[in-house]
Order: sequence, then C-alpha cells, then structure tokens
Amino acid sequence: MNLGTRLALAFAMVAASVAAAVGVLAFYSTVERLNGEVDRALQTAATAVVNGYEGVLQTPVTDRPGGPPDGRGDRSRQLIAQRIAPDGTVTPLGGQPVTLPVRDTDRTLASDTQRGATSTTEVAVADGTGGVAYRVLTTALGEGRGAVQVGVDIVVYRQALGGLAKEVTLLALLVTVVAAGLGWLLARRIARRLVRLTAIAEDVSAIGPGAGEVPVQGRDEVARLSSSFNTMLRRLAASREAQERLIQDAAHELRTPLTSLRTNTSVLRHLDRLDPASRGRLLADVEGETRELSHLVEELITLALARRTGEEEDDEVDLAPVVRAAADRTRRRSGRTIGIDSDGTRVRGRRNALDRAVGNLLENAAKFDTGGTGPIDIRVRRGTITVSDRGPGLDPADVDRVFDRFYRSDAARSLPGSGLGLAIVADIAEAHDGTAFARNRPGGGAAIGITIGARRLLPDSDSHHDPDSPGPATVVGS
Repeated sequence: MNLGTRLALAFAMVAASVAAAVGVLAFYSTVERLNGEVDRALQTAATAVVNGYEGVLQTPVTDRPGGPPDGRGDRSRQLIAQRIAPDGTVTPLGGQPVTLPVRDTDRTLASDTQRGATSTTEVAVADGTGGVAYRVLTTALGEGRGAVQVGVDIVVYRQALGGLAKEVTLLALLVTVVAAGLGWLLARRIARRLVRLTAIAEDVSAIGPGAGEVPVQGRDEVARLSSSFNTMLRRLAASREAQERLIQDAAHELRTPLTSLRTNTSVLRHLDRLDPASRGRLLADVEGETRELSHLVEELITLALARRTGEEEDDEVDLAPVVRAAADRTRRRSGRTIGIDSDGTRVRGRRNALDRAVGNLLENAAKFDTGGTGPIDIRVRRGTITVSDRGPGLDPADVDRVFDRFYRSDAARSLPGSGLGLAIVADIAEAHDGTAFARNRPGGGAAIGITIGARRLLPDSDSHHDPDSPGPATVVGS
C-alpha cells in the first residue's frame, strides 16, 4: 500500500470517527431533549388530572404545522388518561378512545399507600390502522385509591428521531468521503516531492554525488527534508572531490621517493662493486628517502583524520598550556627561542588537534627562519593564534596557496617537508568553526595562524582583555 492510499485511509478513518462521535452525541442529546419535553408534558397533564382539570386532555402536546402528522387521518397527538383501581379495573378519563395496557408495576402503584410515586414506560397500543407507540406516565393516588395513567402518542417523535438518524448517517458518510478525497489529494502532493527525492537518492546510489538536487518548495517538513538532503549531497560531493584530490596529490608526491627507492634498490644489487664512500652515500640516501616516505604517510593519515570529530570528543581547552607544550617541543627540535604572549582564552574544542595545529605552525616558522637570530613569536588573543617569524616572508603569489595540500613554493622545494603541514592546520581550524590565515609580518617575516569560531569561545575566557595590550609573556629558550 503506497503513501497516498495510507494517508487517504487515515484521513477517512479519523473523519469517520469524529463524525460518528459527533452524530451519536447529537442523536442522544436530541433523544434526551425530546423525552424530557414529553415527560414534562405528561407530568403536567397527570397533575391536572389528579386535581380534576380534565380539560387539559384536549390540548395537543405537539402537532405538525400544515396538516395531519401522519397517514392516520386528522387525529392530533392528544393526551389520553385512565384511572386504575386498586383491583386493576381501568376507567377512561378522557382524551383519545384508547385503553392503555396495565402492567404489574402499574397495579403495584395503584395499591400503593404513598401519593405521588411514578413510573414511566413506552407501550404499543393496537388501533384500526396498526400499532401506535405511546409514552405513559403512571402516578399513584396514594392511600390505596388507585393510580392515574396519562399517555401521549409518540409516533411523531420516533419519526423525527428516525429522520435525524438518517441525516446523521448520511452526513458522516459525506464527511468521510470528502476527508478521504482531501487526504488523497494531500498525499499525492506530498508523495510527488518524495518521489523526486527518492529518484535523486537512487541516482546518487548508482552514480554518486553530483546526480542533481531536489527542488525545495514551501516550508513544511518535506521542504526541510529536501533542503537537508541537498546539503548532504553537496557535502558528499565536496568530500568525494577532496578524496580524489588527496589521492591524486598523494600519488604524485609518493612517486618521487618511491622512484628514488627503486633506483637505489637496483644499485644495491651491485653493492659489492661500490667503494666505501659511494656505499655510504647510497645507504644515507635510502635512509633519507625512507624517512621522508614515513613522514609523508604520517602526514597523510593525520590529514585524513583531521576532520573526523569522532576520534576525539570536544572538551574545555585552555589555549595557554597547549601553546606552551607545542613551543617546548619545537624548541627541543630546532633549538630556537620562542616567545609566548597569551591571554586567558578558553575554548570548547579538541585538545590534541589544537596542539597539532600549533605545533605545525611553529615547525613551519622554524623551517623557513633557519638562519634567524630573533625569537619566533606566538600570540593568543580571543581564540586567534598567530605565529610570527623573521624569515624571508611570503611571496604575494603564495599567500592564497600556502594552505593547499602538497603545495610547496619555489623557495621551499629545497627544504624538507611534504607540503601537508599547513593543510592540516587549515582543516583543524575549519573543524573548530574557524579559518586559517597567512600574511607578511611588518618588518619582515611571515605571520601565519588560525582563528577559532566565536561560538566555541567559553564565556569565562578573558574577553575583557585589550587585544592590543601584551598578555602574560613567556620565553622558551634554548
């Protein structure tokens, strides 16, 4: 059963249930109201008869305007009355010439000593045209004097109730049919968009992202689903493109060390023919290429995991200790002096990833400022981490490309590295809702860093600190 049929049936069932409930309540409310009117008329008539005012029996309780109430001649719906003696003998008191049946309950009331006890029932009385239904009220006269019965023909009431029941049933059926039709139309409109969504999903599963997007119409749940689906498709396409680019770049970068290793391996077959000096250079070359290849593989793994938030949970991170730890490692490896100027910024993020980003920024600065005598400066202000060196600076043509994967400027081709360090920094910044930036430092050198997203800054950070004033300074020396 498709969605349209299910929705149509659901609408029909709900509408039928509501219409039936309302109809039943309306019907029984009308029954109670009519019975109440008849009982009040009977009570009034019974009181009048008991008090000797028999003229009330000639007053119609109800009548249909415009003619006789039914096909029984011109007889109006008049009251009839009779007296029941304690021994059960019936004496007509007026009204229609009809004798009402006497039940055991009525005889009990006739012999009752308590005045005013009553009993109400409906009986069928035979006449010349068939059975007639009467509603009868029996009232005890008390002290064993018998009882008075007053009845009224209720055929008109029953006909009215029968007509009402038919009208309620027809109305319920009409409401059910209309609701089913509206449900079907609504389901068809919703299903049309879901069918398009399903078709796009099937295309994506067959040929991958880029198969197209789902039109977004309106602001309902289906529109939100379509919008979210389109966002997912765009992210899948971007992820696939990034993976393909990573594979292509990795294949290109791996080709050089692998070719060198293959060449050196071929030479190793004739190792016994080489003099000691050539043998040492060959082994050193193999060792260097192996080390470079290992470093490249590690960088590729880090880059692949940089955006995977499942590897590490977000936590409250104080940036000052992170910066100091990264500065310590860089100082031990490079022997450079590192000056730290950090405020009290605390963020919600991934401590290890941020430590890796700061470490890569410091290693990059140390690599390009190899001959510098001044310190490498690292500054932290309101979630922005900036590392400044006093090296040759950035070529304007390289500023927009330093964060590309495997990109190495002309000046960096002779230096060690894979061109992935700053790409990892950019990915970590993006994973923290921020960005990476690079610019030349006034006075010479480069200033490269990251900015963490404002929504990740914790409210107890030193947000009132003047960004232009120095914070607590630390110098990590050799």
